[in-house]
Amino acid sequence: MSKDYENSTFKELLDKLQQESWQLELLISGFAIFGLFSATEPIGIKLEIAEHSQHLAETLIWFAAKICCWILISNLLIHVILRGLWIGALGLRYVSGDIDYDVLKYSPKFTKYLQRKIGSFDKYIATLEDYCSVLFAVSFLFVFYFLASFAFVVFLLMIALVFLDNDASGSVERILEITGITLIVFTLIGMFLTFVDFITQGFLKRKKWTTFFYFPIYRIFSIITLSFLYRPLVYNLLDNKFGKKLSFVLVPVYVLILYLFTHSYIDSNYIKVDRNSSTYYANPGNYEDLIVKENDFINVATIPSKVITDSYMKVFMIFNENVEERLFSFNPGLKPKEDRRGLKSEVVFSNNFNGEELRKRDSLRLVYYKTFNDIHKVSIDGKKQETTFITSTTKNKKLGFETYINIDTLKEGKHLLKISRKYINKKKDTVRNILVSIPFWKFNTDK
Repeated sequence: MSKDYENSTFKELLDKLQQESWQLELLISGFAIFGLFSATEPIGIKLEIAEHSQHLAETLIWFAAKICCWILISNLLIHVILRGLWIGALGLRYVSGDIDYDVLKYSPKFTKYLQRKIGSFDKYIATLEDYCSVLFAVSFLFVFYFLASFAFVVFLLMIALVFLDNDASGSVERILEITGITLIVFTLIGMFLTFVDFITQGFLKRKKWTTFFYFPIYRIFSIITLSFLYRPLVYNLLDNKFGKKLSFVLVPVYVLILYLFTHSYIDSNYIKVDRNSSTYYANPGNYEDLIVKENDFINVATIPSKVITDSYMKVFMIFNENVEERLFSFNPGLKPKEDRRGLKSEVVFSNNFNGEELRKRDSLRLVYYKTFNDIHKVSIDGKKQETTFITSTTKNKKLGFETYINIDTLKEGKHLLKISRKYINKKKDTVRNILVSIPFWKFNTDK
C-alpha cells in the first residue's frame, strides 16, 4: 500500500477525485462551520474560567483552541461563499455561455478594456475554482501556522518556569539562570531566523552560506513548531505562484480583521463599564445575587446584594494561587517542602505523608488562617470591621474565604466597603493595598 502513490491507476484516481473534490469541500465546510460555531461558546467559557482562576496551563490550552476555531470559521466561511459563487457562475454559464462582447455593443475602447481585464467567462470560473481549492487547504495550514507561533511562546514560558522561576539558591541558582538565559537567547534568535525564512518564502534555504548555520536551527525548530505535520502542505503551496499570492493576501486580511475587532463604540466622556467597583460604579461581579451564569465571575470579593436589609452582611473572598504565595511571603514557615499545587492525577499509587507530617500540616493550617486574617482588613466607610475569615465555597463550588459583619448600627443609605491587604514592595517595606471597593445600600425593612 505504501507504493500505491507511484501507480498510474492511483494517480488517475487522484485526478478524478481532484475534479470532484468541491462536493467534499462543501460538505466538510458545512459540518465544520456548524460544529465550530457550537464549540466557540463553551470554549470561551472555559477560557474565562481558566483566566479568572489564574491557571496558566489551562488558559493557554483554551486560548489556542479558541483562536484555532475562529481561524477555521473565518476561512471556511469565505470558502463557502466563493464556492457558492463558483456554482452560481457554472449555472449562468449553462444558460448564457461565454461573454459575447459584440452583443453588448460597447465602444471599441471599452470593449478592448473589458476583454483585457475580464477575458472569457471560463477564465473567471477557473480563477474562482483555484481560489476555492487553495483556500480550503490554507484554512488548515493557517491553524498550523498559529500553533507553530503558539509553540514558540509556550517553549519560552517553559524555559522561564524551569530555569528562572525556581527555588534553588547559591551556585545552583546561578547555573540555572545562565542556562535559562542562554536557551531564551537561542530560542529568540531561532524564532527570528525562522520568521525571516517564512516571510521570504525560503530565502535562508537557497543560499549555501546561510544553509551552513540555518540547517541545524531548522531541524531543531521544525520539532518545536511541529512543522513535520504540515510541511508537505507548505512546500506544495510555495511551489505554486497562485498559492504564494494567496498566502500573502490572507496575512494582511487577518491583520485588518484583528484591528477592526479592537474597535468599540464609546458612549460617554465620563462614565463607562469598568472591571472594578468603586464609589461611582457597582460591578455585578461583586454581588452574589447577580452572579447567575457559569461565566459570571467573582471580582475579588462579593457581598449578598447591592441592597442589604439584614443586621449583618456576608463578605466572601475568592481564592487563587496568588493568595497562597502572598501568605508565604509574610510567613515563610507556611511554605511546604513539597508543593502539592498544580495539575495532579486523582490516581494515587502511594502516600508519602506519615503521621508526623500530617499533624504538622494540621497545626500549620491554624497558622495559615491566622496569617490570612492578619494581612487582610475589611472597612466600611473607612471604619475597620472585626472579621474572622474561614474557608467556604459558593453555590457553584468556587473555593474562598468568608466572614460576617455586624452592620446593625449603620445608618440607612449608601456605604462603601473596602478590603485591603498587606504586601511587601520592592524596597521590602510592608504597605497596604486596596483589593476591592464595593458600594452598597443599607435599609431597614422592619419599620
